[in-house]
Amino acid sequence: MNSLQQIELMEVEEIQSQETSFEITDINSLNWAFRKLAALQSKAKEIKQLANVERERIAEWEKSELSTIENSTSFFKSLIQKYHSEQLAADPKAKTISTPYGKSKTRKSNETPEKADEEQLLQYIIDNDLVDYIKQSVKWADVKKTFKIAEISGEKVVVDENGQLVPGVTVKPESISFSVEV
Repeated sequence: MNSLQQIELMEVEEIQSQETSFEITDINSLNWAFRKLAALQSKAKEIKQLANVERERIAEWEKSELSTIENSTSFFKSLIQKYHSEQLAADPKAKTISTPYGKSKTRKSNETPEKADEEQLLQYIIDNDLVDYIKQSVKWADVKKTFKIAEISGEKVVVDENGQLVPGVTVKPESISFSVEV
């Protein structure tokens, strides 16, 4: 903002403090109003630029402050998970460990069929006339209920109701997930 625009802003403040209202009556008063408007817009732009610089600086500060906290949080969560997994190995019923300041919980998910190759699976569905499970793509939630997990030659595979191997589907292994609540 230049010094002329600062003078325009002072005039705006002066006019707003007066009780009479200003009217545009000719080209000169119109020009005067445009000068005031340009000065106000320039001031607004200046304020926005300053605010953006400060926002960026604050965002960088926030990021650096939070990164150390996130690292420490991950460290403690991994210690809690390690301790809980040791307790779970010693006592399979120790699914939740509770203290006055938080809980460590485990959740077991059973092995289940998992889509590995959509195209192969779709071809299998078409070849075996399982059209009830076809829409634009395979109705995975419905069709996976009809599959079974079997072990063939020491390897777990997915088979259909007739014991036929289902291509494009793998076995997602059983897993235990940990969560920490504070």
